[in-house]
Amino acid sequence: MTPQAYAQQKAAASGSSFYYAFLFLPPPQRAAITAFYAYCREIDDVVDEVHDPAVAQLKLHWWRLQVARCYDTSHGVPEHPALQALQPHLATYGIEAEHLLQIIDGCQMDLEQSRYLDYPGLQRYCHLVAGVVGEVAARIFGQSTAQTTAYAHRLGLALQLTNIIRDVGEDALRGRIYLPVNELQRFEVKAHELLKRGQGAEAGFEARCTALLQFQIARALGVYDEALALLPAADRRAQKPGLMMASIYRRLLQQIATDPLRVLTQRVRLTPLTKFWLAWKVQALGRL
Repeated sequence: MTPQAYAQQKAAASGSSFYYAFLFLPPPQRAAITAFYAYCREIDDVVDEVHDPAVAQLKLHWWRLQVARCYDTSHGVPEHPALQALQPHLATYGIEAEHLLQIIDGCQMDLEQSRYLDYPGLQRYCHLVAGVVGEVAARIFGQSTAQTTAYAHRLGLALQLTNIIRDVGEDALRGRIYLPVNELQRFEVKAHELLKRGQGAEAGFEARCTALLQFQIARALGVYDEALALLPAADRRAQKPGLMMASIYRRLLQQIATDPLRVLTQRVRLTPLTKFWLAWKVQALGRL
């Protein structure tokens, strides 16, 4: 299997909504974003699939060395097919080593902490695992002004906040709570109630947790609005893939909002047909 085929398979197998946004890109950009996404998935899998933190740390260190080889082949060439697929696109789209390393930094945070005291702390994490991803994606899609980078970072934050809300129950099974501690306290939701996904919770948990999740959803929807307001008109056409993602994830949030407590026990999803329709609408009409 070629590195390019591996990256394509990795992106498609993830079942991510991002894949639908890639379908409408010209081949060179589609190849670049697919390879970049495959790299991001590989890094994310280290944290999700390796249960021994020490082993995960070693794997992330190995990935750092692989990234270095992409930019300085005197130390050898990248061994992993995801980076082999990405390497030819690095100079073309201005993807710097720091971008790739910051994504590793973000995943390393998952090994070192499972709580965030407040929203600014959570934003730092989101910047590394999603804002940087948005910046690189925007470069691949095509941008003519630095203002588009600000939009991409804000959109990355909105997408990651959506992931966090959707995955509250799944993260609890891993012993993780990404919702800020001071906001749990504000809505009087105990950490142990979330970790047990509401089982055996104290009286009034459903009302308290619903209010907490509604607050998270409202904030995330507001961040989407902030991101879209930052996108310069000159780059709106080129950035359609990001707008597709905003449309799909915003619709997902709206679906979660109809019954927020579902996220504790199930993964709320949109159908593939709905995702494709939302992506096509942006492609055809240029709006969400």
